[in-house]
Amino acid sequence: MNQRNPTISKGIDWSLVWIYLLLVAIGIMAVFGATYKEGDAIVQSFISFKTDYSKQLYFFVAALVLGLFILLTDSKFFSATANIWYATGLVMLLLVFPLHSNVKGTESIIRLGGFNFQPAEFCKICVALALAKYLSRPETDFSKTRSQLIAASIVLVPAMLTILQSETGLALVFFAFFLVMYREGLPSGVLVIGFATAALVVATLLLEKNTLAMILTGLALLVVLIMRRQLKRDKSILFKIVLLWVICVGIQRFGVPFFFKNVLAKHQVERIYSTIGKDVPEEYLKGAIPTQTPSGKQTNTADYNVKQSKIAIGSGGLFGKGLLKGTQTRYGFVPEQRTDFIFDTIGEGFGFVGSFALLAIYLLLLFRIITVAERQRSVFSRCYAYGVAAVFFFHIGINIAMTVGLAPVIGITLPLVSYGGTSLITFTILLFILIRLDADRQMVLR
Repeated sequence: MNQRNPTISKGIDWSLVWIYLLLVAIGIMAVFGATYKEGDAIVQSFISFKTDYSKQLYFFVAALVLGLFILLTDSKFFSATANIWYATGLVMLLLVFPLHSNVKGTESIIRLGGFNFQPAEFCKICVALALAKYLSRPETDFSKTRSQLIAASIVLVPAMLTILQSETGLALVFFAFFLVMYREGLPSGVLVIGFATAALVVATLLLEKNTLAMILTGLALLVVLIMRRQLKRDKSILFKIVLLWVICVGIQRFGVPFFFKNVLAKHQVERIYSTIGKDVPEEYLKGAIPTQTPSGKQTNTADYNVKQSKIAIGSGGLFGKGLLKGTQTRYGFVPEQRTDFIFDTIGEGFGFVGSFALLAIYLLLLFRIITVAERQRSVFSRCYAYGVAAVFFFHIGINIAMTVGLAPVIGITLPLVSYGGTSLITFTILLFILIRLDADRQMVLR
């Protein structure tokens, strides 16, 4: 008589677990390197819960307990309760508005005793589950516009709530879930429109208004000239070209200025303009949040963080200066070096070799997640796995691009490495739910 093997290790993809443990260990070491103070007793400071690296260690213990609990949970639980997770996430996001604490310009954090909790981080899990649940329903025909709009709304509702909490960076992470929809049949034209809109926004920032309007008009006339034969047969094409021109000019003239004046915080506007190497228009500068330098001197230079970040990474050279031997990170020249700019600590301490090794580990993680996704029999498990891959990819790519000046500083963490309990626990839950689903990949979940 065959009995089900009750051991927790049955079916577990241990390569994902070992990569997870390696990244967390690197993270604790990096936080230690960024925040350790000379004279502190290392053992005592690690167990005191008074230093950032000791807190990160305890956050890891809590995350690991949650991970083990997830591995002991029936995988059907996650598909059965996906919509409940989503509803809970939305309620938590709504509770932020009356209960939030203003922390460094964001209003997305709730203080629970001595801890900070950011529901927008947790909501990434909820969206991954809910989107996978919807896409895996037998009655969902994703080739129809209605189904595509419903899937998009699952992603956009929490994104909009997060934007209203002055947390634009985290809100952008939700757009990574469109990669899941693309994998499941979202027309490539939707992604083309998205990238074209992004290009139009960048062009609006780079070019003078009238110049860009003339370029858009010229492009429209060129299209009309090229398609003159088709226009004779179908007059509606001309209407579509004119409508597209009106939309583009409307985005350039009204949409972008409205977004930059009324949605983005002033310091976020400064960071965006700094990334593209342009001066911020005077109308956006009023009330800009100043940057505090280590000497106590204030500066409105938006690229101060990135300049110090580049110096730190560059000073690491090929092999780095060694742990606790950096200058930029050890003496606080790089702001937020334990969270958003934790990559600087690795770059300065371990150089190009250490940075490359970290990127290689992340690439291995992403490759493994996609491999796991493609071997799933269940649509739910496959969609969820691609959601996990998309979130990790967005966080890794944007965070590292921020530190080297290739992307605006939008304040998102480096997965499993940056300091922060909410972030570490969120990524742990995301990954361990995937491991649990994969362990039961022979079952078809709905």
